[in-house]
Amino acid sequence: MEKEKKGRAIALLPIGVFLIIFLGAGIVFKDFYAMPAIVAFLIALFVAFLQNKELSFNKKIEVIAKGVGEENIITMSLIFLCAGGFSGAVTAAGGVDSTVNLGLSLIPAHFAVAGLFLIGCFISVSMGTSMGTIAALAPIAVGISEKTGFALSICIGAVVCGAMFGDNLSMISDTTIAAVKTQGCEMKDKFKANFFIVLPAAIITVLIFWFATRNMNFHLEENVSYSLWEVLPYMVVLLGALIGINVFVVLISGIVISLIVGVSMGHIALSEMFQVVGNGVTSMYDITVISIIVACIVSLVKEHGGIQFILNLIKSKINGRRGAEFGIALLAFFVDACTANNTVAIVMTGPIAKEISEEFDVDPRRSASLLDMFTSVGQGIIPYGAQLLSAATLTGLTPLQIIPNLYYPLLMGVCGVLAIIFRPQSKKLQ
Repeated sequence: MEKEKKGRAIALLPIGVFLIIFLGAGIVFKDFYAMPAIVAFLIALFVAFLQNKELSFNKKIEVIAKGVGEENIITMSLIFLCAGGFSGAVTAAGGVDSTVNLGLSLIPAHFAVAGLFLIGCFISVSMGTSMGTIAALAPIAVGISEKTGFALSICIGAVVCGAMFGDNLSMISDTTIAAVKTQGCEMKDKFKANFFIVLPAAIITVLIFWFATRNMNFHLEENVSYSLWEVLPYMVVLLGALIGINVFVVLISGIVISLIVGVSMGHIALSEMFQVVGNGVTSMYDITVISIIVACIVSLVKEHGGIQFILNLIKSKINGRRGAEFGIALLAFFVDACTANNTVAIVMTGPIAKEISEEFDVDPRRSASLLDMFTSVGQGIIPYGAQLLSAATLTGLTPLQIIPNLYYPLLMGVCGVLAIIFRPQSKKLQ
């Protein structure tokens, strides 16, 4: 019993093994995607099974079965699959192109780069994916750079900043889904709490991009036709989530509307309706399986006393709710820097953050916001993250050339720290 109260540092070995293998492979091969995360997690799970010989193999299976069967894990996995189905359907229906063109048509000539950031914000909030936003807007950033003569690095920097805005806030982002489900709060409540923290960062970012490029002009010569019908599914999902409709109802409605729009406008053949949804669902298999494996690892780590050890360590270093919030923020940022995947980082740290928030009376909306924000801060600035690697590949730049223009992730971190320091010390969010 005494060991259980103190916790066991050795119980954290599986997490350490994952980090060593994942980071080690990235450093050795100079490619942080040379080692698939799922393989590294499976090795870590094997290590977890080898620990604590006091428990039989069958008992350990029982432990992980309970962990995987926990309501939030099952709900999160199902939401991932529904979000993937919506993404596949709306993309096939032409929603991405129309949404991008709608935003471009609204950009004033002198507001080109700042406008790229705002379009990125809108698209990423609507699509729920930073990678999809970067892929859609990177060619536009190249075109604006060529026509204005302004550095491509600042143009693509604006795109990445906008992508990270929605990656953190979107109702259908896998990071938001993971954050709210691990912390036990509603998406709309987390959105409201999160939005008011990052809003100053977004406003300042717009001003910085506008000031830096205020003397430049951009004249869009290409056809930027769009259809409001094709944008409709995004708006339905966004508004439905904001007013608090059940997330499954919202996503399924979005899928149905996307298919109706796609078929009626000739973008999707009637025989391909289910295929486009299926393709979207399969695109989420990786993160769904990773979430299940991580739940297995965390269950064993907790059973062996690892979570208790972390809680005791944090409690010995911090005092009060502010200290707990700093602990959650630092933990989220550090794990994202190690894994180069903010969704995986949230899935890994979510159970620990939940324990900390309950111990120190941190509002679940607050802990969910901190998890999502500080993993997004890390993901938005690490040069080996998928977002920067993708942006660099699509534009011919290097991640290090883009980083100096990533104002939003840094400002989001600053706003997050200030929100912790200056918030009233009451559980009710102000």
